Amino acid sequence: MVKVLLNGNIIAESNETVVVEGNHYFPKESINQEFLKGSNLKTTCPWKGVANYYNLDVDGKSLENFVWYYPHPSAAAKEIKDKIAFYQKNGIKVVED
Repeated sequence: MVKVLLNGNIIAESNETVVVEGNHYFPKESINQEFLKGSNLKTTCPWKGVANYYNLDVDGKSLENFVWYYPHPSAAAKEIKDKIAFYQKNGIKVVED
């Protein structure tokens, strides 16, 4: 089981993550949606495509653009379509049980 933790809160939890470039990508249904807030940021990866972002809001702590996903990834990255990844900094921990 892989979990995303912040301040003792479980943000995501799944046995079905996909690891790309050292980041665990979680299925949408494994994310505690109450912690995600919309963001307008988009970035482009040369091989994965355009990433969209969420802000993370936990216990009054807001982390802007700390969560990303690829709604329409390139064919080379199709396994991460609509899966969500997290930056591991500012207290965010991705741990494997």
